[in-house]
Amino acid sequence: MLRDEDRIYTNIYGWEPFSLKSAQKRGDWDNTKAILAKGREAIIEEMKLSGLRGRGGAGFPTGLKWSFMPKESDGRPHYLVVNADESEPGTCKDRDILRHEPHKLLEGCLIAGFAMGAHTAFIYIRGEFHNEGSEVIRAIQEAYDAGLLGKNAAGTGWDFDIVLHRGAGAYICGEETALIESIEGKKGQPRNKPPFPAMAGLYSCPTTVNNVETIASVPTILRRGGAWFAGLGRNEKNAGTKLFCISGHVNQPCNVEEEMGIPLKELIEKHCGGVRGGWDNLLAVIPGGSSTPMLPKEQCESVHMDFDSLRELGTGLGTAGVIVMDKSTDIIHAICRLSQFYMHESCGQCTPCREGTGWVWRVMKRMVAGNASVEEIDMLFEVTKEIEGHTICALGDAAAWPVQGLIKHFRPEMEKRILEYRKAAA
Repeated sequence: MLRDEDRIYTNIYGWEPFSLKSAQKRGDWDNTKAILAKGREAIIEEMKLSGLRGRGGAGFPTGLKWSFMPKESDGRPHYLVVNADESEPGTCKDRDILRHEPHKLLEGCLIAGFAMGAHTAFIYIRGEFHNEGSEVIRAIQEAYDAGLLGKNAAGTGWDFDIVLHRGAGAYICGEETALIESIEGKKGQPRNKPPFPAMAGLYSCPTTVNNVETIASVPTILRRGGAWFAGLGRNEKNAGTKLFCISGHVNQPCNVEEEMGIPLKELIEKHCGGVRGGWDNLLAVIPGGSSTPMLPKEQCESVHMDFDSLRELGTGLGTAGVIVMDKSTDIIHAICRLSQFYMHESCGQCTPCREGTGWVWRVMKRMVAGNASVEEIDMLFEVTKEIEGHTICALGDAAAWPVQGLIKHFRPEMEKRILEYRKAAA
């Protein structure tokens, strides 16, 4: 269990104000100048040493991602873009950072921007996060008034500006290139890669897109050292702390910061008061936000919450949005509802996703009622395989994986419902 002294997010529950004065008491903006004085290369190497992997779902090593930015400017400006879209169902971690710990994010933007040669950062926030956006704007103004942003930011000699950009609530804009298109005022549709954003991103300039939690963790890591962060967690590839969002059929739904690799059962029982009706009432858990395949109860007994352990079971850590479902859940209907979500949120650019997500939802509606044939279960699985991996971005995968998880672990339930429907109709 994570020790209190190792927590990065000490105000995640909003017990104290988010203001600059309170943030500085908690250690934010503490001699930021000394961190930047280490130099760009030293900061990137320290981030590599820390083992921090992207907290937005993909889990790509952060320091390595920063190193892809050109070392020398060719005349084009460099940009940092912070993904605060947080549209993944079951996920509510970045929202709490934005409203309770915004200065961690702003300081992280300055450090990350300096490390990649950027003088401007854009924070792309989900449009529905109206209050959170307003609080971030207030925090930005506080930082400017205190000389922590703008010309000679924090006395570092580095000029740095932060712009908040409100989106319009499209799930697809959580994909980094669709997010970039949206900032540019275009339709939020993913771009073909290459070129990757580090070469041609926002306004065709070198750009790095990072998640809120990733950037907000940076100042603490650099103050305490990459080795400290790397020493937390299950192993070097799954290092550090992570914000977990546990919702659904638990006694106390919550956001909690824990060590990477904590057992799922321990996470639920220690922080959420256990499953509603007791552990034996558990049916399944979606471990990383709605796009990750579910785990049945027997796998939940021993699985560790980290990238590699979950991948070994055919699912993923994703955003660590843990959705707990007890035995009262109509599991087929739950996945059907997710299918409807992904159909609605498809940008329509890729045929497998545009046509496939609608087809999957229509078949899933019949599976909920039982008005289908057993053979269609295999057909449904095959179609999800034709969608997965055949689209520009990962929305096609996100639509396919929940259905694949349902068929893999709850096929008998699907067959039983079909047979009951036929019996009733006979």
